[in-house]
Amino acid sequence: MPRPTTKPQLLAQAREEFDALTATINPLTSEQITEPGTVGEWSIKDVVAHLTEWAQMVMRWYAAGKKGETPQTPAEGYTWQQIPALNQRIYEQHRDDPLDEALANFHTTHAAIVDMISGIDNEELFTSKVYQWTKSTTLGAYFVSATCSHYVWARKEIRKGLKAKDKT
Repeated sequence: MPRPTTKPQLLAQAREEFDALTATINPLTSEQITEPGTVGEWSIKDVVAHLTEWAQMVMRWYAAGKKGETPQTPAEGYTWQQIPALNQRIYEQHRDDPLDEALANFHTTHAAIVDMISGIDNEELFTSKVYQWTKSTTLGAYFVSATCSHYVWARKEIRKGLKAKDKT
């Protein structure tokens, strides 16, 4: 599926990929969801917490940009070249979160980011350099990365991890 280049495409793909991801997770037992080692050392719950945190970061960046601020991206103390270290920090920060809390936060955050995207016009989303902090990337590209493309990655990795576990 091509990367969204319009607001309607972004919203449709975000919803579609969220639904596909939750359809992959929902039939699983809590043991399957919390068992480490499904995606690298991570459990499926850890992947969900990772997705939640990244979506929340993008929403914070957008909110700061709307106020004329320049958010520190990807996070304070990290550069884009240090994403693995940032992801490890996110994992460590959330690995002890209860499953119900992680899943509820994921659903709430998805609804919030879809609502946020819904309130932004297409031009603001897909015109380069609207915000200084996005540099030459469009705002929409950040939302694509935090939703549909991240959900696709998660679903593929989870299915691959579950399949590998089934073989053992």
